[in-house]
Amino acid sequence: MRKILAFLLISSSVFSQSDYPQDYFSNPLDIPIVLAGTFGELRSSHFHSGLDIKTRQKTGLKVYSTAKGYVSRIKIAHFGYGKAIYITHPNGYTTVYAHLQQLSPRLEQYIKDCQYEKESFEVEVFPNSEELLIDKNEIIGFSGNTGSSGGPHLHYEIRDNAERPMNPMLFGIDVKDTKSPYVSGVYAYPKDGNSFINGKNERVELRLIPKKNGSYEVEKINAYGNIGFGVVSYDKLDYAPNNNGVSNIQTFFNGNKSLEIDFKRFSFDESKHIKRLIDYEYFKTNRSRIQKLFVQKNNPLSLYKDVYDNGYVNVEDSTSSVYRIRIRDFKNNETWVNIPVDGNTTENITTTQPLDNISKSLIYSDQPTVLTDGNFKVNFYDNTVYDDTFIDFKVSSDTLFLHEDNIPLQKNFYINYDISNYKTEHQDKLFIARLYGYYKRPSYVTTKRKGNILSAGSKTFGIYTLAMDTTAPTIEPVNFQDKKWLSKYRYLKLKIDDDLSGISKYRATVNGEWILMEYDYKTNSLVHDFNDGIVKDTKNELKVIVTDNVGNSSTFEATFFRK
Repeated sequence: MRKILAFLLISSSVFSQSDYPQDYFSNPLDIPIVLAGTFGELRSSHFHSGLDIKTRQKTGLKVYSTAKGYVSRIKIAHFGYGKAIYITHPNGYTTVYAHLQQLSPRLEQYIKDCQYEKESFEVEVFPNSEELLIDKNEIIGFSGNTGSSGGPHLHYEIRDNAERPMNPMLFGIDVKDTKSPYVSGVYAYPKDGNSFINGKNERVELRLIPKKNGSYEVEKINAYGNIGFGVVSYDKLDYAPNNNGVSNIQTFFNGNKSLEIDFKRFSFDESKHIKRLIDYEYFKTNRSRIQKLFVQKNNPLSLYKDVYDNGYVNVEDSTSSVYRIRIRDFKNNETWVNIPVDGNTTENITTTQPLDNISKSLIYSDQPTVLTDGNFKVNFYDNTVYDDTFIDFKVSSDTLFLHEDNIPLQKNFYINYDISNYKTEHQDKLFIARLYGYYKRPSYVTTKRKGNILSAGSKTFGIYTLAMDTTAPTIEPVNFQDKKWLSKYRYLKLKIDDDLSGISKYRATVNGEWILMEYDYKTNSLVHDFNDGIVKDTKNELKVIVTDNVGNSSTFEATFFRK
């Protein structure tokens, strides 16, 4: 019977994949695919929307279009995807290639023309269907480490016609994976004040017992009432040591299915609600993501299916039950976790004492809330928090203590500060900052000013303060000196930095004409490629202006020679 069930499960997976073309998309690199990140993987604030393909710790590998089509979008940005190409294909899907070092010569010239026209390194363009036709396996760029990439790799996506990312492995892109997922933690949660696990009315870590066959047993628990479970699990692929995300989780209670989480497709709008899937408080405290195997209110994620009673199970007194978790990777390697549950109301019950909420402020989930103290006013619009929540709210001088970052938020709250008491000459240099790290260093939060009110939005609780930046950015030449010949150099390089509010914008000209300089915030570098053909004179006057986020500016000027 077990063999028949396994065959049916594998067959259903194969049949489900037949809905997607299996031979349409090819490998975007000319090396075997080894992954650093899988689709749907849990990241700090979102689900991973593609495959992170290793490039052997190098940049500059050829990147190929995986099918014919046309370039429908090119975006060049300092952060995020960095340099990215979007190709729309005749079958309605779009592929994305991100963190590129540079584009192919044809596409590079196209985007540089746009950059020079707009006089901006950051551009986003949407060519029509006839402008940039692409053949299958045509070189479209070279792999890199641009944007918010943490190391050299190619981020590759396939999106449907509604711009929803889908697992590229559904389309036959093959990655060797012979290893089953592993589990590092299992937890039980009471649903309400009438539910208990091992005598406690709080999250309980369960004792996990690995078995020789790769499955796991959990030491028998005593429970009563409605409870849910959570699991910390990862997958390891062949040829890579990374802890990757799993593809599918199913739960069963006494043989009946309770819930399924399928990481096959999602929308970007819902990705932020990863904070509802994981135990956010545990993550912020322990840096480990427990995936909750139950669905709480205000959880709009489309990853769930076959959900019964929101994934909770009801444990009655004097009963013996079994809760099972089935975890699979995309190649159907699977791991089971078995949790025996005895219903028992006779244990000594320890209830968690409610926090002293007298001094706390209540934020409602379904209506706006405004908190004020001193010069601070904080606006919480409806649906900012998932649940009605008590938070710490305290003001001391110019510093706002706004709880700890252990409560998940759906959208921004807004901090407003009245700067009427500050001198007029100082007001333009003020901004709202979040204090972070052990040394509570100020980090600029995008701040707008309307009259005497500064306003900044954030989706993270913590300590905020009013900060002042009166120091201009620094600009230093890297590979040249004033009045030197640069004929043998292809690149002109500078280093820019700002020690407080951060770089906002920059502008570089040679002999009064704007030149493209690529900014890499990770290395604080500005680089101009002389192959752009803009610098043609022998004697050249370089001028670079860099401005920080509160308007302090520095100007660097130098003369160089080329022939």
